[in-house]
Amino acid sequence: MKPTNQKAFLMIKLALPEFEYQLQTKENKVFIFDVIRKKYIMLTSEEWVRQHFVHYLIGNQYPKSLINVESGLHYNNLQKRSDVIVYDRQGSPFLLTECKASSIMLTQQAVNQALMYNYVLKAKYLAVTNGLQHLYYKVDFEKGGSESIAQLPNFEDFVPSS
Repeated sequence: MKPTNQKAFLMIKLALPEFEYQLQTKENKVFIFDVIRKKYIMLTSEEWVRQHFVHYLIGNQYPKSLINVESGLHYNNLQKRSDVIVYDRQGSPFLLTECKASSIMLTQQAVNQALMYNYVLKAKYLAVTNGLQHLYYKVDFEKGGSESIAQLPNFEDFVPSS
């Protein structure tokens, strides 16, 4: 389904693979189908990026069953929401992704937000994306830091052998 003129500005071409999306309009609002949550979600610029990144993960052999979208977490007695978490096959957080609208520049503040959430979650990898730029980090909990890496980690490389 093609976007309505109202929301076409939200649906700009991103530096992520295109995917077959489903849109629905209700009361002059446009919704996009989320394959993880299995329901239509109101289309915003950030949701457009989140849906593209989720499909990018799936296309890179990240199992849908191990992906969680917009799950809650507590940080300093505050209720927060992480954008995308991928769990490893043992149920531990593997990749935490923070999504921003494509109009938002990726700054240290965005990275710090992901690091703050990861203080609670303890994912091995972080991704921060606005759909046009993607930043990836490997987290070292023993040294208490993170290092920038060039690309999304290959999920299958981290599957323990039986």
